[in-house]
Amino acid sequence: MTSASPSGRAGLDAVAADPAGALIASDFDGTLSAIVPEPSDARGYPGAADALAALAAKAGTVAIITGRPAADAVAFGGFAGVSGLIVLGHYGAERWQDGTVTAAPVPPGVAVVRDRLPGVLAAEGAADGVRIEDKGTALAVHTRQAADPAGEFERLREPVGRLAEQTGLTVEPGKFVLEIRPAGTDKGGTLKALVRERGARSVVFCGDDLGDLPAFDAIRGLRAEGVPGCAVASRSPESPQVADAADLVVEGPAGIVTFLRALCSRLPLLWQQVPRT
Repeated sequence: MTSASPSGRAGLDAVAADPAGALIASDFDGTLSAIVPEPSDARGYPGAADALAALAAKAGTVAIITGRPAADAVAFGGFAGVSGLIVLGHYGAERWQDGTVTAAPVPPGVAVVRDRLPGVLAAEGAADGVRIEDKGTALAVHTRQAADPAGEFERLREPVGRLAEQTGLTVEPGKFVLEIRPAGTDKGGTLKALVRERGARSVVFCGDDLGDLPAFDAIRGLRAEGVPGCAVASRSPESPQVADAADLVVEGPAGIVTFLRALCSRLPLLWQQVPRT
């Protein structure tokens, strides 16, 4: 674990000083869960659910913001028993809370992409191992299992991007994945909206991938507005830009769990901060 930047330390100090006003949020894949070749095989990293539950007993808001369907992140992570947890799936288009999922309407362009995407990949001669993941409100092209994951990723960026543009959608690049989803939804906007909804007075966000960079940008923007915060990177050799943009860098999901436990140890019980009625 590296030392936090001065701004990051100030954010963590603000969380410790006022847990009731803190929002502690995290990505799922690569952060609370190890990256695996098959997305459906992902599981919460050992200790992640317990760390979130301990934080939820002390902090004002604990949340997960992920590109996955919200219910999948809950099920795969083993988070259903984390009291008070909010899970925002599809970059904020879905919300899981208290066992209930609510979702925004799916734009018609998603259905068009679902129909056309296999043909686009076939026309480009996509390599064996390239696969499509249907997320309901988005579709993802994974190249991780191809013989040349990086080469296929770069080669397919343009045709996948053209299809997204033709259907009024956008492409979010990640670790050997190109996700086609509705425009105007990213983790930065979702994090800011949750901060305002919850009246958070400090914020922490943990992430590992390119799709987490907007959330790190949101942390910096919120600091400029007077809301202290800390951006925490789960280091990944596939996305070094994320570590470069963070206030604090830890080593993968194991480091995130250790960080969350350490942060929790600094916080008194929430009932000691907020008068009980």
